[in-house]
Amino acid sequence: MVDSILQELRGDETFMRQVSEWHTIPAVTARYAAMPTGLHPGVVTALAARGIERLYRHQAAAISATLAGTHVVVVTPTASGKTLCYNAPVADAVLKDPNARALYLFPTKALSQDQQSEINELVALGDLPLRAVTYDGDTPVSIRAKARGNAHIIVSNPDMLHAGILPNHTKWAQFLQNLRYVVIDELHSYRGIFGSHVTNVVRRLRRIAAFYGATPTFILCSATIGNPRQLAESVIEAPVELVDDNGAPRGAQHFVLYNPPLVDRVQGIRRGVVHSTSRLAVRLLESGVKTIVFARSRQRTELIAAYIRERLANVYTDDARIRVESYRGGYLPNERRAIERGLRDGEIHGVVSTNALELGIDIGGLDAAILAGFPGTIAGSLQQSGRAGRRSHTSLSVLIATSSPLDQFVVEHPEYFLSANPERAFVNPDNPYVLFDQMKCALFELPFDVDETFGADAAAVLQHLEESGVIRRSGNRYHWADQSFPAEQVGLRSASSDTVTIIDRTGGRDAVIGEIDRPSAKEMVFTNAIYIHRGVQYVVVDLDIDNRRCSVERSAVNYFTDALVKVDLKVLDEDRQADRFGVRVVVGDVLVRSQVSRFKKIRFSTHENIGYGAVDVPEEQMHTRAIVLVLQPQSAAGRALQQLDAAAHPIALRRAAGLLRHVAPVFLMSVPQDLGVHCAVRDPHFGAPVIALYDRYPGGSGLADALAGHLDRVLYAAADRIASCGCQDGCPSCVGPPDANDGWSGSPKTAVRVLLDRWLER
Repeated sequence: MVDSILQELRGDETFMRQVSEWHTIPAVTARYAAMPTGLHPGVVTALAARGIERLYRHQAAAISATLAGTHVVVVTPTASGKTLCYNAPVADAVLKDPNARALYLFPTKALSQDQQSEINELVALGDLPLRAVTYDGDTPVSIRAKARGNAHIIVSNPDMLHAGILPNHTKWAQFLQNLRYVVIDELHSYRGIFGSHVTNVVRRLRRIAAFYGATPTFILCSATIGNPRQLAESVIEAPVELVDDNGAPRGAQHFVLYNPPLVDRVQGIRRGVVHSTSRLAVRLLESGVKTIVFARSRQRTELIAAYIRERLANVYTDDARIRVESYRGGYLPNERRAIERGLRDGEIHGVVSTNALELGIDIGGLDAAILAGFPGTIAGSLQQSGRAGRRSHTSLSVLIATSSPLDQFVVEHPEYFLSANPERAFVNPDNPYVLFDQMKCALFELPFDVDETFGADAAAVLQHLEESGVIRRSGNRYHWADQSFPAEQVGLRSASSDTVTIIDRTGGRDAVIGEIDRPSAKEMVFTNAIYIHRGVQYVVVDLDIDNRRCSVERSAVNYFTDALVKVDLKVLDEDRQADRFGVRVVVGDVLVRSQVSRFKKIRFSTHENIGYGAVDVPEEQMHTRAIVLVLQPQSAAGRALQQLDAAAHPIALRRAAGLLRHVAPVFLMSVPQDLGVHCAVRDPHFGAPVIALYDRYPGGSGLADALAGHLDRVLYAAADRIASCGCQDGCPSCVGPPDANDGWSGSPKTAVRVLLDRWLER
């Protein structure tokens, strides 16, 4: 079926006119290596029972290094057999010593359950005396006690390790003193705030393991990433051996870059990605091609799924209706499990997902992947496209560009997309917000010696905690002295653990249908906002921020909503500054104040703006990191700005800032939503015009600091994006179209182009 649709698409002139690149990666054959010496015969027998007589080269290398007690990080593509790289040495350890224990950590519960099934299959076929138990928030209390005492392998996630296992380590004494291996899978997902928290959780794990006399070996696995060894060594804070010589086979892969057609050439407006994606998905599904669609937001996920279902309402295959589901964060666990099961069983033919399905959950054989917009990173694109063709047959992946500058840069520079190395991921475990909370958790677990190290600034944190009264010093040790349970108050996924529960009150119901973090709630579920859940529309009746509760009722309006946010930024501290690339570059701490002022109503299908509404929610404040570009009068950037009419200055700065924000993720492992922007014609701190890009996480996630090292590339990429855009005065693909609300009748595109070209002296 895939070969047939490939031939059909190649012969479709209308489709091919919009294709900027059709790249084919030939099928590759497997490369094998012998079983590592020293591997227990029982493991070899178990593998033979599964039809595995020899190993792929990366599997043999990883197992050999692990058996020698070396920390390893395995980096190979999706579906290349990374699971065996840790299951084999763990089984070997248990067969040689029945007291040996292993801890498997996966970023999601779904992945944990997947791996439990994989282990069970290995145990059953090989008749291995190996007991594995999934230990997470869904594990019944009756099983938890048995797991602590009897399980050789605990399959869990960082959140449960953080809040359930480490604070109760005395109950886990037998397990921890025999801990031989710690597996951390999907390493590339541990970046930013999440990765910074997890690094501290690993610090706590190693600290407690040492207390019980254990020094476990770490086995880390990742999809393609630019700095796997550096990230692995940052997360476990120890040297690791890199294994990246992939020996697994792979079917031919076809990767297509598709730019939707222009519907207004003068204004540069293209057909929307939602409609373009739903059309192609319907075409593939009607041809019997099982398809996964990745969308970049919860709202877009629901819209695309709704449009696909509407077009397939009367289409049947083999007397069965083609079933398509949406999948995203915020769904209840039983809803997500049912969708995953339906995909594996073949009852669901297509799924539209956020990046929640980007990770290696077993969802059966999919033939095609459609990326509704560039995911923000090369690594993310490879991961999402890798979800198709997992059974070594031909697969198709199509990246459909949005009109954003980032997406347009990618489709217009296929050589960059196809030849660039995957991005580098960063963690900042010494982020003061993260370190402060994690040290409270560590102190609750075990007393601290005065000279004990835990991050870069442990002494200052200890002093502050002592002054606040939550710890006390006795001799050369600090002890926890508070009644609180700190891990309960610290969430790993964001700098804030606050979540708002969404409750359906339709017809007197009182049913929980989802949740959302508190800062996002102010922008997505404010009163009168439209909330979409699995294709059903709800109108927000009330958002009670204080009680973390959002009440909604079913609705049938013909629009969805989008919040408009005002931002103010104040520089608190300048860590470093330099005159580079024609501008003063300042990196430091800032205070960001944001306020949702009103919202737009956007009509379904046409996506036209049909009105505005008022929003009344409290202001949000955040202390974070930023890179500030100061356009001093004597600098090239300042002189370039002065050559524009004074009335054009705020428009040129604001549009240039937005363009930089959208282009920057090309060079960072992020998405535009990870960065915020602010600009001012005369900033009170610097007394000059500024453009600031800041981390949208309290304390910072490392992006602003990393951006300082890529600033020249970002500036030139932004200038190239404008130069190559075919619109006249600005469009969504570059700096945005002219807006009467700007109070200026000139061309935004011309203003920004003049600013950047003269700034860069091109």
